[in-house]
Amino acid sequence: MELLYTLEQSPTLLLIATFVFSLLIGSFLNVVIFRYPKSMQHEWTNDSATHLIETYEELKQPLEKYTKLTKPPSIVWARSNCQNCNHQIKAWENIPVLGFLFLRGKCSNCKTKISHRYWLIELLTAILSTVVVYEFGWSLAAVCGVILTWYLIAISMIDYDTMVIPDQFSLSLMWIGIFISLASVYVDPSASIKGALLGYLLLWSIFHLFKLITGKDGMGYGDFKLLAAGGAWLGMQSVAVIVILSSLSGAVLGSIILLIKKSNKPIPFGPYLAVGIWITLLYGQKIIDWYLDFSGLT
Repeated sequence: MELLYTLEQSPTLLLIATFVFSLLIGSFLNVVIFRYPKSMQHEWTNDSATHLIETYEELKQPLEKYTKLTKPPSIVWARSNCQNCNHQIKAWENIPVLGFLFLRGKCSNCKTKISHRYWLIELLTAILSTVVVYEFGWSLAAVCGVILTWYLIAISMIDYDTMVIPDQFSLSLMWIGIFISLASVYVDPSASIKGALLGYLLLWSIFHLFKLITGKDGMGYGDFKLLAAGGAWLGMQSVAVIVILSSLSGAVLGSIILLIKKSNKPIPFGPYLAVGIWITLLYGQKIIDWYLDFSGLT
């Protein structure tokens, strides 16, 4: 209790504590981002093979091996290891950011280069979380905002890697948004429910209109659910702001990524939606107020 009181009374100490703690969370998010898609793939493969075996008995022998695939390591309990030599990473090697520097970006056993992405995600998690706490101060809004930030980072990177936004992430995020609206953390329950509905139906309508005109899928259903989650957290009025900011970030960041990578690989919309939601969380009302003042609608 004394620690909480100290943090409440010292904004500087609160920001430092947030930064350090979020570095640790960033390290955990790296594990989630890497292992969760593998866990999903294992579950899908196993379920599909089991269903086919039960449905078509003659396929039993060739499909039987898929029901005996080795289960991926646990996200929470399994120790981290080098993906090249399977060397178990020591505790000091796993210190966020500093571990990468101590190892000089290489595995201590096989000297394989470690991706810069790991420490960048750790640092990004710490910086964004600290910005949220700086904006909201010592409050429930800050706690909820930091949790939203962690969710958005995990969702963005998983979608970037796999072109899939797991329902377990987007739907749980939506329900959390509706739940905290009971305390009117950002919006009241009415605005939260209307925001979730508008967020889902808006992209759902655009998806089907685009498909009707072009015959192609313009986005995935995970994007609908993520925008619904954003609407649940920030309300119906913020949905338009999220979409506009997402489109702008997609145009700018997407162009930069294409120039750097020089690849024709499709870029998912989920990370840009996450950017739009995060910016709207912090500055959405200011953007809305500015627009109303600029347009003379106030």
